[in-house]
Amino acid sequence: MIRVAAVGDIHLGPDSRGLLRPAFATLRERADLLLLAGDLTRHGRPEEATVVGEEVAGLAVPVIAVLGNHDYDAGGPGEVTRILAAHGVRVLEREATVVRVDGRRVGVAGTKGFGGGFAGRSGGEFGEPEMKAFIRHSRECADGLRRALDELAAEGCHVRIALTHFAPVPDTLAGEPPEIYPFLGSYLLAEAIDAAGADLAVHGHAHLGTERGFTACGVRVRNVAQPVIGRAFAVYRLHGDVDEPSVAER
Repeated sequence: MIRVAAVGDIHLGPDSRGLLRPAFATLRERADLLLLAGDLTRHGRPEEATVVGEEVAGLAVPVIAVLGNHDYDAGGPGEVTRILAAHGVRVLEREATVVRVDGRRVGVAGTKGFGGGFAGRSGGEFGEPEMKAFIRHSRECADGLRRALDELAAEGCHVRIALTHFAPVPDTLAGEPPEIYPFLGSYLLAEAIDAAGADLAVHGHAHLGTERGFTACGVRVRNVAQPVIGRAFAVYRLHGDVDEPSVAER
């Protein structure tokens, strides 16, 4: 059994130093790895990234993250990544990493992802250069996620997880205003997940959304935005076809 702890949209800043550390300190007994699904800071400032790093530094489990749109706001995602890496966090962007759990290879493929909408109500690479660039970025993120998942398959991983900030399916957006769905995710991410295959897809970003959904091919999707899960992290147990959330500390 692989126990995956996950949370996104924690939006930490200097005034929240130490807020999540007590809950994260219980991970040794609760989970085998921790996934952070973006929007870890409020504006992507170095002092905010330092707080995030301090919250997870030295934990007993590997910590793997993607950045979110808030982490890009100040224009320095590279610096946010550097600070998190200095605290032991593996930040993914169109790449993958592998951790070992009881002799099993657990692969995580990650990208921030981007918007664009979902089948029947999505944007396309047509018209103004700005619109083409918007959708092209979504496609590049999705293509990178697919390649990363394919790499994990080639490496013989027993479990593969797709980690994004933006949503791959509309299921987990239920509760959000439909008008903003195109800015919350893209069907291209789900297409990449289904094409390459995964055991679980984890995302954040949709604060008013719903926790559970599925891709067209049946891959389980979980929205772990903290306002949705209502606690410091959710834990998903992966073994065979079972995926059940366990109790996590608030």
